[in-house]
Amino acid sequence: MNKPNLSFLQIWNLNFGFFGVQIAYALQSANISRIFATLGADPHDLSYFWILPPLMGMIVQPLVGTWSDKTWCRLGRRKPYLYLGALVAVLVMALLPNSGSLNLTVKAAMSFGLIMLMLLDTSINMAMQPFKMMVGDMVNEEQKAKAYSVQSLLCNAGSLMGYIFPYLFTWIGISNIAPEGVIPDSVTYSFYAGAAIMIICVLYTGFTVKEMPPQEYAKFHNITEEDKKESTNLIQLLIHAPKAFWQIGLVQFFCWFAFLYMWTYTTAAVAGNVWGTTETTSEGYQIAGNWVGVLFAVQSIGSILWAMVLPMFRKIKVGYSVSLVLGAIGFISTFFIHDQYLLFISFILIGCGWAAMLAMPFAMLTNSLSGNSMGAYLGLFNCTICLPQIIAALLGGVILSLVGGNQAMMLVVAGVSMLLGAAAVFLIKEKTK
Repeated sequence: MNKPNLSFLQIWNLNFGFFGVQIAYALQSANISRIFATLGADPHDLSYFWILPPLMGMIVQPLVGTWSDKTWCRLGRRKPYLYLGALVAVLVMALLPNSGSLNLTVKAAMSFGLIMLMLLDTSINMAMQPFKMMVGDMVNEEQKAKAYSVQSLLCNAGSLMGYIFPYLFTWIGISNIAPEGVIPDSVTYSFYAGAAIMIICVLYTGFTVKEMPPQEYAKFHNITEEDKKESTNLIQLLIHAPKAFWQIGLVQFFCWFAFLYMWTYTTAAVAGNVWGTTETTSEGYQIAGNWVGVLFAVQSIGSILWAMVLPMFRKIKVGYSVSLVLGAIGFISTFFIHDQYLLFISFILIGCGWAAMLAMPFAMLTNSLSGNSMGAYLGLFNCTICLPQIIAALLGGVILSLVGGNQAMMLVVAGVSMLLGAAAVFLIKEKTK
């Protein structure tokens, strides 16, 4: 039995909380390297701080998917995990940017920051995953691409706001410099604002969306009583995963490997290439840190615009691959550009790759999944996002040494990885079960 069509407002409400969650994720992505560099981290060690976020994602998202597949309560199926994740994220966002303001030693401040980062990413992952699952649960095949496109739009809009917050706070007069080892107020207040918006958006989705009751869900997803009694074994699910799971996962590997290096090294790369400094206590470095937020915002704008172009491609794989090639060109071009405004071109191109990464993998994958284990499979698929980031983080110091310590070269490495992802797209067989 086919699920009924949803109105645009219903699809919007279903995804709106993702806007707030993505603000938190954007603040983390744009500022973690800046925060830990300010606290005193060595550049060769910066990538190691990025191991925790994807590691927590690999642990949390499959568990949330598996548990929520079996959860039915007054609050809903996926929403209890959404509420818990959002609540913890809000509390941690108030603490993380104060890591350098607690009169701790450098080592203690970084340890405290690491614990907060671990909790932040755990909670963000817990809050983020239910939105992907609810689309899979409630939206029919005909509208699924539209629903994920709306989610992508809200994701990029949230990213845009999160990325630009430090720049805006500096523009209105909030201090962008601070004593050595202390995070500037412009960053701290950005996290406060992001936390407030996040909880409002999550509550909006919570109050406007009613998940399907168990009987209705089983009817629309052809789940029998015997299916309900089956225990979910993640290893068995992986063994019997559709081929598309692994084929799309290979593309994901190269793409997320690339973006980990963007998040890790862009601040130092821009500071060095444009402002001629990598000294974290300098005004130029902190200005570069704000400008990176602007560049990431430009990336989000490019992603929103390119998302409107993607449906014009007659063949999905061609659109996917072309998008990743454009992203690769954007990454590589950053090495040769020394003007802060010309970097807009680079990050618009990077946004093209990001648009495809957000919309296409989940739309292609969910069409090959059954409703009974939808959450578990989406949680496992998140490992194709997390694992490449962990590998990239572990190799970051080694690769940085191989390129002579030049952090701008790490974005070239990211571009090469994106090109490999573009080639891997053509290995995907979309309708393979």
